[in-house]
Order: sequence, then C-alpha cells, then structure tokens
Amino acid sequence: MLLSELAEKELIQVKDGARYGKLADTELLFNPKTGKIEGFEVLQKTTSFFQANKANKKKEFIAWKEIILIGKDRILFNETDSSSDVSEYS
Repeated sequence: MLLSELAEKELIQVKDGARYGKLADTELLFNPKTGKIEGFEVLQKTTSFFQANKANKKKEFIAWKEIILIGKDRILFNETDSSSDVSEYS
C-alpha cells in the first residue's frame, strides 16, 4: 500500500463511531532513535460548529498499538489519549 493511499483513509474510533478526519490531517509521531511509528496526533473532535476553531482544540494521540484494522476506506482504532506526553517524539 502506498503512503498516499493510506493518507486518504478516514480515522474512526470503534467505541463510539466518532470520526477524526483523514490520516492526512494528522501529525505522524515516530521515535527518532528507533524509527518506529508511535502514533498520530489529531485535533480533538468537536461537538458543534461553534467549537470548530482550531486554536481552541486540544490535541489527542492515537497510539499505533490502538489501530485495529486498516480497511479499504477507513482505519479503525480503539482509543485516543489526550494526556500522553507526545513531545518526546517530535
């Protein structure tokens, strides 16, 4: 699979069906020492149009180990973590 094909897949949390946008809209976080992908940083999903301002959104982390399935159009994952210190990978 090409990276460009992977980037167009939609991220969906299995627990509640929440959509987190496309993988292309995330920041890839990897460990610079090992080169392993640690996960993806995404902006927190909004519940209303009025909360859509990017400046007010918090970042959430989808760990690579939380990915359940990479399908034809979607990537399914278990949970996000908004408390992770992801700065060590950037």
